[in-house]
Amino acid sequence: MNVFVLLAGCAVGVIATLVAVTVLASRRASQPLGGDDTSDLSSEQSLAASQARGDRLQAALDAMPYGVMVADQSGQVLLSNKAANSAGSDAHNEVLVQAAVQYNLRSALRGEARTQTVELYGPPKRVVVVEAHPLDPDGAMVTVEDVTERSRLDAVRTDFVANISHELKTPIGALAVLAETLIDETDPAVISRLADRTVNEAHRVAKIIDDLLELSRIELSGDLIVSSCDVGLLVVEAAARNSFAARQNKVAVDAGDIPVGLSINADHAQITSALGNLVDNAVKYSDANGVVNVTAYPDQQGVTFVVSDNGIGIPSHDLDRIFERFYRVDRARSRGTGGTGLGLSIVRHVANNHGGSITVESHEGEGSTFRLYIPERLVPQT
Repeated sequence: MNVFVLLAGCAVGVIATLVAVTVLASRRASQPLGGDDTSDLSSEQSLAASQARGDRLQAALDAMPYGVMVADQSGQVLLSNKAANSAGSDAHNEVLVQAAVQYNLRSALRGEARTQTVELYGPPKRVVVVEAHPLDPDGAMVTVEDVTERSRLDAVRTDFVANISHELKTPIGALAVLAETLIDETDPAVISRLADRTVNEAHRVAKIIDDLLELSRIELSGDLIVSSCDVGLLVVEAAARNSFAARQNKVAVDAGDIPVGLSINADHAQITSALGNLVDNAVKYSDANGVVNVTAYPDQQGVTFVVSDNGIGIPSHDLDRIFERFYRVDRARSRGTGGTGLGLSIVRHVANNHGGSITVESHEGEGSTFRLYIPERLVPQT
């Protein structure tokens, strides 16, 4: 888990605890006291000041990103913020969350701090963490935090490490076996064949690393370097970038008719990378004598790039996952063509960086059509 996320969570937790303790103290201080008129006036002023502090504390609690609930020793809720009152997001989930809150609150009132993770299966699926802490000298505090996105990122990170380990292990293992075989081999023909396979496996490792670096660069690039890009040249670049692979696979790449003068304000390097990966993907999954068409047209306040092929197509149950890192529809074919499973993930990140979208239509045995929509952006003034 990211250390900055942990530190941020701890900081907010400390703030919530301080607010809760202050609330309990304010409630005790606000109890009316008997006495003469002077003391009554003083009490009224104290109550007014206490009420003002309470309002400020409530505002602070409502501004917090997760739910906070404070109860006295009897279990009566003294205050709660907006996030705590809507933690479940719907009636069914609310019952589950509140049940966890009450269970952990009772433990905290007995002096026992507790933490419970509640998985809400939705839809949409959510993960909520309920924490309860006793407060001195009495009372307890409960926090309810939605950690859905954090859990998703942890799962993605875990899958990424597992996938990259697997993807690199295969070609590196093959390189080791080929090198060991070459040591004792004396037949020139066999040596030549093994050397060719060694080069291919080395290129495969290099391709994986290059795509990882490209994906990292796009993910962490920060601000886009926006400039006016000639759409026709972008399409020609994407086709030229894959011309060698297309000739190898006996696939024709056709740059369709594009309106003269059509341009888009975007990050040239990222758009070139996205189009290149779309064409590369189409070439790899096209049969011999297939055709890949690349074109573009103005669309709303931007441009839509279209890459289509008449190749093997994508099964409908795979369409939702093809933009994930390392996901491949046909692993055997991808291995044979040198695919890394990162190309479409790069395309998705380029689309997201530009505030655009990437969609796909496909039918098995008929081919696929990808549409990359890039909205117009302002060019920074220098």
